[in-house]
Amino acid sequence: MTTKHFVNKAPFDPNATEKLTPEQERYYMATQWQLMWWKLKRHRLAMISGAVLALMYFSVIISEFLAPYALTTRNTDFIYAPPQTINFFHNGEFQGPFVYGLKYQLNMTNLKREYQEDKQSIQKIRFFCKSDPYKFWGHVAASTHLFCPSATGTLFLLGTDRLGRDVLSRIIYGTRISLTVGLLGIIFSFIIGITIGGLAGYFGGWVDNLSQRAIEIIRSFPELPLWMALSASLPVTWSPILIYFGITIILGMLDWTGLARAVRSKLLSLREEDFALAAQLMGAKPQRIIARHLLPSFTSHLIASATLSIPSMILGETALSFLGLGLRPPITSWGVLLTEAQNMNAVELYPWIMTPVIPVIIVVLAFNFFGDGLRDAADPYR
Repeated sequence: MTTKHFVNKAPFDPNATEKLTPEQERYYMATQWQLMWWKLKRHRLAMISGAVLALMYFSVIISEFLAPYALTTRNTDFIYAPPQTINFFHNGEFQGPFVYGLKYQLNMTNLKREYQEDKQSIQKIRFFCKSDPYKFWGHVAASTHLFCPSATGTLFLLGTDRLGRDVLSRIIYGTRISLTVGLLGIIFSFIIGITIGGLAGYFGGWVDNLSQRAIEIIRSFPELPLWMALSASLPVTWSPILIYFGITIILGMLDWTGLARAVRSKLLSLREEDFALAAQLMGAKPQRIIARHLLPSFTSHLIASATLSIPSMILGETALSFLGLGLRPPITSWGVLLTEAQNMNAVELYPWIMTPVIPVIIVVLAFNFFGDGLRDAADPYR
């Protein structure tokens, strides 16, 4: 049985090109960043995590406005008060968002305050209201809050601590410190990692050997004890701001090794490419070749590495502050807030003082999911 072959008898046109649909043309003409963004949008978990992180970092800007109480406000009549529940209906009638008032009696057996809801006291939640005065970012005086307790009531959605301070307000204020420690630390880590990794990958030889031996020595030390030793070396006479920057530098100094090795391995392969050799033959200096030609070739991978490194720095600050070797009052971070949980008797009686660990878990998971999405989007083979 013979097979028929169909031949196009039209004359060959060497200038003819295949017609592309608008979607195909848009895809083939897209830049690397556009392709990366389109891949990332298909990763739903990464997009949700990115939205959560964007909201949390936006809250850093307006912490004073979001918190119902000022950072130092004490409610001495409501020490270790339990979380109040938001209600909308009372006796079958819609009352809007409100909480019931609290009343307590002292248990003389265990000297514990036992709180109960006062069903006769309806305390409506106010929005965009005037309450505790504060200084926005420490400079602009204001007193407007997103939501506030009633004029004669309380609003402790996550309870209070041993000094009667609202836990939710302190978590919101602590977000500013805990999240910015990660950002500043990763900037410091990137500067060291890209510099040392870039030099080792481009020049090789003794520069590479020296940098690799230094990285191996640093990575051979247990991470947490090394953090503790360096944090304990900070003078106790330093101001809270100096302690903050000291902790940031320590976290950055110990987290650059992984990035340096990633940069080194990439540059070892890219420095032999035609575009790098062409730039070298044209007389470009090594720093220009590294900065203008090699590093931009895997910038997307560096961004993905950054999102995966920030959680470790947040956890490092939280652990050091929890152990009393990191940030200290009056600075408020999630780790500082968790120092209340060192007393197991207090945790057993007042479990809501453990709630600052919830935003730590949320942020770490969000960064990991978002970093995984970025890494997949930056991979050209996916």
